[in-house]
Amino acid sequence: MFKTVRDAFRIKEIRQRLFYTFIMLIVVRIGCQLPMPGTTPETIKATTGALRDGAFGFFDAMTGGSFERMSIFALNITPYITSSIIMQLLTIAIPKLEEMQKDGEEGRKKIQEITRYVTVALALIQATATAISFGNQGLFGSVNSMSKGEYALTIIVAVAAMTGGSAFLMWMGENITEKGVGNGISIILLINIIARMPSDMSALFNQFVKSATSVGGSLLAAVVIIAVIIVIVAFVVILQDGERRIPVQYSKKMQGRKLVGGSGSHIPLKVNTAGVIPIIFAQSLLMFPVVICQFIKSGKPSWTHYLDQSYWWRFTRVNAKYSIGYLVYVLLVIAFAYFYTSITFNPIEVADNMKKQGGFIPGIRPGKPTQDYLNGILNYIVFIGVIGLLIVATIPIAFEGIFKANVATGGTSLIIIVGVILETLKNIESKMVVRNYKGFLVD
Repeated sequence: MFKTVRDAFRIKEIRQRLFYTFIMLIVVRIGCQLPMPGTTPETIKATTGALRDGAFGFFDAMTGGSFERMSIFALNITPYITSSIIMQLLTIAIPKLEEMQKDGEEGRKKIQEITRYVTVALALIQATATAISFGNQGLFGSVNSMSKGEYALTIIVAVAAMTGGSAFLMWMGENITEKGVGNGISIILLINIIARMPSDMSALFNQFVKSATSVGGSLLAAVVIIAVIIVIVAFVVILQDGERRIPVQYSKKMQGRKLVGGSGSHIPLKVNTAGVIPIIFAQSLLMFPVVICQFIKSGKPSWTHYLDQSYWWRFTRVNAKYSIGYLVYVLLVIAFAYFYTSITFNPIEVADNMKKQGGFIPGIRPGKPTQDYLNGILNYIVFIGVIGLLIVATIPIAFEGIFKANVATGGTSLIIIVGVILETLKNIESKMVVRNYKGFLVD
């Protein structure tokens, strides 16, 4: 990894791309600190002080703390992520979108354009709900002290600021993809999560190391925390890089007077085929009722504790029953993993393409037997991947429940961090290879 970065800085073009990406990320972090119009530090703290815990913890980590600070980037890139997932699902359900996706670069550009419009629409809806709900809780000051016109104008300005901020970040992400390195949206998400890590590490230090009654206890706590983090990161790297390679052999055929083909290849199936999507889906589904209850300010009913991960893994006589929510969470993650994999990898289509190109899996007949074989392998891989995914996601939840170690940077965040870093490094390496080929052709 370090060799790749070192070699990249020696190439002027890639060095400029890295510098451009760095400047854009600085702009992102500055925007995350700018408060929303009409707010004050006192009103923000009074209305969002509890957002770090419970249902809003993961969402606030995705936004780099900007939602807790109610900045102009409060929604951050979450509307774009949601719209991208929606469009990916609709591409399978709507034949016209599926045709666009198969239409090459032109079709992908049209889908990307639709995704932008969906992003703005989602941002507008989320901004309106956020501004009204938190405005009623005093985010913009006392509602009774403002006239209806003044209050409406304040809400409109806040909605415009949050929607514009989300659209601006979407534009920045696409520019980073084009002029920088890696996927811009993923890199913005990465920097948001990393921005929360110092405060999380500080919270762990104060809770376990600083509060220990002896020097030996402090040292042991520090070693345990560091060891757990290293083990989780190493496990995530293995999980993200693991893949099953299915060998494919292509038969020889005549083209003119020449016999071509006969080469071997493979189909790479990632162990973690669905990535972090199943966890995001499951958490979003469980968080939705809790968020609604907090938005309408009608108190937090005790039944929401079943859906709140901060109440899971608390094996006391009073709180043990809430761990049922964790079992529901596990089932949802497994179901979403198989569902998402089924819509992103189609064994029937892969088998048909192999048959058309004269390819076959050694020992397996083309057609239906190949489909059945791929389905069997895929089901096995998805199961292994989702078990690994649950292990990574469960460790922070268990620590939070047993030791009350409440941090926003959980297993899901680490999967995103490792995945984006590996993806960006591969992108840099590919640009270096292309640059070397260009140099060879010019010479």
